[in-house]
Amino acid sequence: MLLGAHVSTAGGCRNAPDRAREIGATAIQIFTKQPNRWAEVEVDDAEAARFRDGVALGQIGFTNAHDSYLINLATADPVLRDRSLDAFRGELRRAERLGLDALVTHPGNATDDDKPRGLAQNAALIEQALEEVPGATMVLLETTAGSGRVLGATFEELAEMIERISPHQRHRLGVCLDTCHVYSAGYDLRDDYDGVMARLADTVGLERLRLFHLNDSQNPLGSKKDRHAGIGEGTLGDEPFRRIMNDERLAEIPKVLETPKGDDHTAADRANLARLRSYLE
Repeated sequence: MLLGAHVSTAGGCRNAPDRAREIGATAIQIFTKQPNRWAEVEVDDAEAARFRDGVALGQIGFTNAHDSYLINLATADPVLRDRSLDAFRGELRRAERLGLDALVTHPGNATDDDKPRGLAQNAALIEQALEEVPGATMVLLETTAGSGRVLGATFEELAEMIERISPHQRHRLGVCLDTCHVYSAGYDLRDDYDGVMARLADTVGLERLRLFHLNDSQNPLGSKKDRHAGIGEGTLGDEPFRRIMNDERLAEIPKVLETPKGDDHTAADRANLARLRSYLE
């Protein structure tokens, strides 16, 4: 099973595989730059080679990055739109250079409250970036908790964005399902797991589901709040994660933690991964 966590790239991306080995991860998520700053960085050949070598040495079967939190491809502000597109292209270029399997992105915020425009614009800009940065890295649209004008809180919105991408680039599009986010958005993974998965299959299609962010939630169903908790320590509890870990349809889909790390990141990740593994039957 491809199972792991978001790991730090402090000191350079080359350090992430070693941190993954410390927690026994076979899948990792990273930031390729500081997520709360616009400043761009370049990944040189030596850095990329050391990262790739570390991934191979650690037998890490899946690698992905999460893009900058500042990027908003759905904004109505033309200045922020252009800056976001530039930053997103940079994210894709770094992901390709590092040989990452995927880049996770939030569908953005329709700042003018015009969701149809935001969805169409986001899809168009993602397609433009994929055209301009060819390669094998997939773009995964992450489910969101749905607060304010944020897009991507419904499976239907994700499906619409994917459908808007032209067929010759659509094969590079998928979905990342965050368990905290979908529960906060109103999908009852705790008491209606089968119903939620059936709805996902009917709208997005399970073949588009390429990554899980496994996070419990500090808040109740439908809260619209994005507050993660440790596995089994929040309002979702153990059962949804037990179902996901034992669902044969999901066995080959990578699963990474974004749970709170506290003072000891390694110990926290090990504990949450051990709990997930304990659910296997």
